[in-house]
Amino acid sequence: MATNVKGITLKRVTLGVKDPNKINKTILLVGETGTGKSTLINTLVNYAIGVEWEDDIWFQIVEDEKKNQSEIQTSDVIVYEIFEGKTLPYSLTIIDTPGYGDTKGTEKDATVDQRLFQLFRLSDGVHEITAVGLVLKAGVNRLSDRLRYIFNSVMSLFGNDMEKNIVALLTHSDGVTPEDVLEALKDANFKCAKDEDNEPFHFMFNNRQSKQKTKKYKAALKATWDLTKDQMGQFTDYLKETSPQNLKITVDVLDIRTGLAACIQNLQERMELTELKQREIKQTQKALKKHEEEMKSNENFTVDVDQPYTCTVPVNEGRWWALGLNYGGAVTCNECKENCHYPCRLAWYPEHCEVIKDGRCTVCTGKCPLSDHVNEKWIYVTTTRKVKKTLQDLKEKYVKNKAGSESKMSLLETLEKEMDRLQKEKDQLLSESFQHVIKLEQIALNVDSLSTHAYVDYLIEKMTEKGDTEKVQKLKEMKGRIDKDKGLKSAMLYSRVKKDSGKSSMK
Repeated sequence: MATNVKGITLKRVTLGVKDPNKINKTILLVGETGTGKSTLINTLVNYAIGVEWEDDIWFQIVEDEKKNQSEIQTSDVIVYEIFEGKTLPYSLTIIDTPGYGDTKGTEKDATVDQRLFQLFRLSDGVHEITAVGLVLKAGVNRLSDRLRYIFNSVMSLFGNDMEKNIVALLTHSDGVTPEDVLEALKDANFKCAKDEDNEPFHFMFNNRQSKQKTKKYKAALKATWDLTKDQMGQFTDYLKETSPQNLKITVDVLDIRTGLAACIQNLQERMELTELKQREIKQTQKALKKHEEEMKSNENFTVDVDQPYTCTVPVNEGRWWALGLNYGGAVTCNECKENCHYPCRLAWYPEHCEVIKDGRCTVCTGKCPLSDHVNEKWIYVTTTRKVKKTLQDLKEKYVKNKAGSESKMSLLETLEKEMDRLQKEKDQLLSESFQHVIKLEQIALNVDSLSTHAYVDYLIEKMTEKGDTEKVQKLKEMKGRIDKDKGLKSAMLYSRVKKDSGKSSMK
């Protein structure tokens, strides 16, 4: 069964009939294609319904990754609901996130976050998670840049209360202690549940349960079956004893992160417009001072200035209509003439966009009502054009409609006052964005995520120009952590590669 809500497809596969009196445990699985995630899901299902070695039967509800790789790379989040189980005292929900780190371009990876976000917010969706399982091969002796990228993406999804519910699920195991992969997890500074020896909580599974039991290899296959059954028992016992985490903080983290991205992007655009206005005033002031005497005797004297103006440019190239996704669309404000959220991947209609709260926008200058917003195939951009201004033009622009003492000021004094007003506006925009970053740091499990660093760089530059040393120091501390985090540096490297490959595929 598949449901489509706000442009996002949520596929559900259900086994059995739900018992409202039975508690439920939910697992979120994340990992690279090819690690055996599909086999692990099938193994969980067969274990839950009580399939034994002697039964000579194997139920396969998930297709092999290698056979169906192209579909896996483009499909949405899939929810498997196991209500019929003989070996478990609870029902089981498995959330599969295919495609992390495998699709072309980081924009497509970002939709995994959006799909999960939507699933967590739906009234009939998932509202708590018992465990997040990072699936990787037991033979891994180092974490690739791609794997570190995936880990970073996952950890940045959750609030700081989720750490003790994250475990490693090791596939293709021969039963030997996976020292290399455990060391690799430590080296990556992977935040997860720890056992009594302070080792990452992990469970090992073999991937040969569905193999035909030939006489020649029957003993070996029986040994791998027993290993997986034992570890599956330990894992399901772990789920039984583990308290689920409510996803409210997770939703808050994703909500704030979306708001942060939209706020800073909007801030940068408004900042650019403000700085262009300041440049125009400086040009005007310079011309007035240089030709002050000449202008007194010649009302038609003109000055050349770079006048900022706003226009629109199309952005419809990136939309994926065929897949029911909304890459590239923009939620814009007709009143403020601003971009409120771009690219908006969920908003087929503005009311679906995450920056619209309680019928109003949380991003645009006027915090305007929903009715002023549209979802378009274009965005607003600011540029300049050379224009000639007469003294009368300047008076009309900067002095006209000024009341009281302001109207009596000289044009130069009026321009200086306007410069001060624009500077205060810039300072307020910076302050709002800084507070977004601080709030994210307080609740996020992994504030040093790929998305956050791009914003921090911009804020450091602008806060330095402002001379706010205290805030600059705080931001530099956040940025400095990347130099000590090899995992994040690798993830950023892989992210840049994916961005480049994404751009190439669009040509």
